[in-house]
Amino acid sequence: QVQLVESGGGLVQAGGSLRLSCSASGRAFSNYPMGWFRQTPGRDRDFVAGISWTGISTRYADSVKGRFTISRDNAKNTVFLQMNSLKPEDTAAYYCAARRTPAISTRPYEYEYWGQGTQVTVSS
Repeated sequence: QVQLVESGGGLVQAGGSLRLSCSASGRAFSNYPMGWFRQTPGRDRDFVAGISWTGISTRYADSVKGRFTISRDNAKNTVFLQMNSLKPEDTAAYYCAARRTPAISTRPYEYEYWGQGTQVTVSS
């Protein structure tokens, strides 16, 4: 089992930055690809970014590419999402997730473990 806890969300003005963190506990963290997803009321949970277990391979949604950066520090059991040039449309609850299959997926149902979410609100 893997337990995930997100932090770092908050209120920021458009054009500002936030860094989200996801702290993991449990077995074999370094073997899990990780993803960040976001969800707004009435919508499905959408893929934002993913990273392989080595941290070498990354993938981003088109809407955030060039603005967001996903990274991981396996020694600290932590995954990050650096969010720059934030826009009001980035406002959402952000969730980190882990999956046992050694590949990045954009499908939320293919991730077995989830954090509780952290709210990001971008004002204009």
